[in-house]
Amino acid sequence: MLVNFPLGLLVTAAVFDIVHLVTGNGYWSGIAFWMIAAGIITGVLAAVIGTIDALAIPSDTRAKSISVLHGSGNALVLVLFVVSWILRFNVPGNPPVAAYVLSFLGAALLGITGWLGGELTLRLGIGVDEGANLNAPSSLSGLPASQNFTENSKVSDQSTVG
Repeated sequence: MLVNFPLGLLVTAAVFDIVHLVTGNGYWSGIAFWMIAAGIITGVLAAVIGTIDALAIPSDTRAKSISVLHGSGNALVLVLFVVSWILRFNVPGNPPVAAYVLSFLGAALLGITGWLGGELTLRLGIGVDEGANLNAPSSLSGLPASQNFTENSKVSDQSTVG
């Protein structure tokens, strides 16, 4: 559940930045400044718990490789938002363009890493199911989660879709 806080806070900060750009009202970027601060704090807490979960995943599984991408991507998201926050520090109601760019890049990357997190929990069962299939194929493959991921399973078998 801890993941929902940084996800919601950081994405909403980017939305408020858009509202500021559209309306010209610096109030919205001021709110984004504080949402980014809260998102960074909760993101670090989520990263600690996520790292503990990731360390328990057996090596040489699809789940391990997805967890490395997910964790690395989220670390980059935090760095992007930290730099955006620092750029806003003295002018939270009227940040420089670079602060917006970093915020938008961070939010976009968060969409990708969020999907990877969904793969880990919903498709591969990490932290959810002790009997999880750690080598289940991607949810985009059209194959059932019970099937193991192999090079041959990258091409969807039409008889299993549906």
